[in-house]
Amino acid sequence: MTIKHHPTVLALVLASALSCAGAQAATPACTIGSASGNVSFGAYDTGLANRVLSADCATLDDAFGDEQPWASQAAFVSHVSRVSFDLQKAGQLTAAERVRLLSAAQASGVGSTLKVKLIGFNDFHGNIEASGSNPGVARFATKVAELKAANPLNAVVSAGDMIGASPLVSALFHDEPTIEAMNRIGIDFNAVGNHEFDEGKAEILRMQHGGNHPTDIYSGKGLAADLGTSGQFKGAQFGFLAANVVDTASGQTLLPGVGVKDFLGHKVAFIGMTLKGTPTIVSPSGVAGLSFKDEADTVNALIPQLKAQGIEAVVVLVHEGGTIVSGGANGCTGVSGAIVDIAKRLDPAVDLVVSGHTHQAYNCLLPNKASVPVRVTSAGQYGRMVSDIDLVLDTRTHDVRSVAANNISIPNNSTVAESESLKAVVTHYQAEAQAPATRVIGRITATLSRDATAAGESSLGDVIADAQLDATDDVGFGEAVVALMNPGGIRADLPYSAPGKIDGQVTYGEAFTVQPFGNSLVTMTLTGADLKLALEQQFTGCTQGYPVDGPVAGQPFNRMLQVSGTLSYAFSASAPACNKIGAASLKIKGVTVNPAASYRITVNSFLADGGDQFYALRNGTQRLGGAVDTDAFEAYLRANPTGVAPGPRNRYTQLP
Repeated sequence: MTIKHHPTVLALVLASALSCAGAQAATPACTIGSASGNVSFGAYDTGLANRVLSADCATLDDAFGDEQPWASQAAFVSHVSRVSFDLQKAGQLTAAERVRLLSAAQASGVGSTLKVKLIGFNDFHGNIEASGSNPGVARFATKVAELKAANPLNAVVSAGDMIGASPLVSALFHDEPTIEAMNRIGIDFNAVGNHEFDEGKAEILRMQHGGNHPTDIYSGKGLAADLGTSGQFKGAQFGFLAANVVDTASGQTLLPGVGVKDFLGHKVAFIGMTLKGTPTIVSPSGVAGLSFKDEADTVNALIPQLKAQGIEAVVVLVHEGGTIVSGGANGCTGVSGAIVDIAKRLDPAVDLVVSGHTHQAYNCLLPNKASVPVRVTSAGQYGRMVSDIDLVLDTRTHDVRSVAANNISIPNNSTVAESESLKAVVTHYQAEAQAPATRVIGRITATLSRDATAAGESSLGDVIADAQLDATDDVGFGEAVVALMNPGGIRADLPYSAPGKIDGQVTYGEAFTVQPFGNSLVTMTLTGADLKLALEQQFTGCTQGYPVDGPVAGQPFNRMLQVSGTLSYAFSASAPACNKIGAASLKIKGVTVNPAASYRITVNSFLADGGDQFYALRNGTQRLGGAVDTDAFEAYLRANPTGVAPGPRNRYTQLP
């Protein structure tokens, strides 16, 4: 049966018909009444010969168009009844043949199911420019459009971190370019991720509802077509979902928790949320006044409400995920991580989970609360991939009969064309960012890399910590003796060579990409005991000093603070929690740290508030605010005009 609603196939059919019609003048290939095969409804053979009805080669089979979406089997049977009646009146069908077709329509099952396509992605992080392995939003848009064209019944959904920790061309403009690009693509829902909270509650609401940033001159710089009537940022024309994020003042969710899309009368609910641990990885100021609930508990509590509305098809969009050992983008070998536990506690009414956060690509079947497998997908990061998901809905029960998924790569090359509409957005913002991005701010003697030693120290981390100490060690500027930097705040390497620049030069755009959060420096007084405790909190299990309502476990051993050259210590990974660092080895400028003494320590504003669960840093007193981190880094480069060398990666040592 011809797939009437597919443009590509339709074009081929028309071309074939025209060719056949043209040939008819010379040959009897399209003789009216000639037949080939039988009429089929879906996969069902009606047993009635499929004959040519007209000179343009249209056949009896073509007249019914049964492969278009039908809201129900009754709708299809009614359609067959009407079409067959018209054909009978026209003398092209006998009464007996019409009865046979009506019987076949009922038996075929056509219309008893409805296929809906979901296009899922996650962790886009404002990567609108094509760069390296990242295809950019213009190629991303092309792939999404191709998948949409395959089925007019579709929804495009994101599992969080659409914005935040973004390259300069988006981040310089508070990620307004990414939101405007996604508006053009036609996104339906975005579950908030932890990075949507980087700039706090007011900013995430501005991203949804629009309006220019209250203080930043780089806001509201979009193309006229993307701005509101007042010339201001329009906001997301799709729903931000945050089912497990509660505004403590009102007791209501900060944003809607559920988005519903109707497909020919069949509703699919999308429950969106971020990981409950968001407060442990976002600056406390970013989540002030908000509480984050358990993911599975939140979903399960919503299921009865959805069922009461007659909604049976439920999709969870959650910014939390897992990792796999092997199997590629569509594998699931050795899956582990928080998503496994979340799935295990989900109500069986959940039909699909689209996940994110870990930047992994996987396609899993994980057991739910009833030990029944539920499909769980994740599409990697930065728009390099999308999850092509088909939901088959039962048109009688409105529930999901089956789920099929396939992760599809989007290469950054000419095999995927760039959408002209989206390319225009990127080109516009590249021009707007040109002046600040290309400004040369210093030199380096070799690539400064995030690659870490077995102990967790990187050459770039060393340099950033040294730069922050240099900005705060003078009298009147903090008099710091040590600087500490969180590795999660270092988002990219600083390359020695790159296309279009002189070797060793560092531009503001490159430095911004390394540290895109705009954190300010804070110098505080810590006791030696609190400094040691902060370092102990790098390791799993050290919850000493945690707030009463805080997490019950420490961060895993991948949160090693990068330290200035004035600090040194040794640690044993096998030693008991909170006692991994040898007290005698902990030294500042070669002198053993005295637990009772006071020391001036510099961190960024994220760490100063206890970010990344370094709660001991909350104990700092006599706080003095300093420069923005990127400004401190620029000043350090300028103070070393011959070039900054990679850090030595020898400031702390791992023992057995």
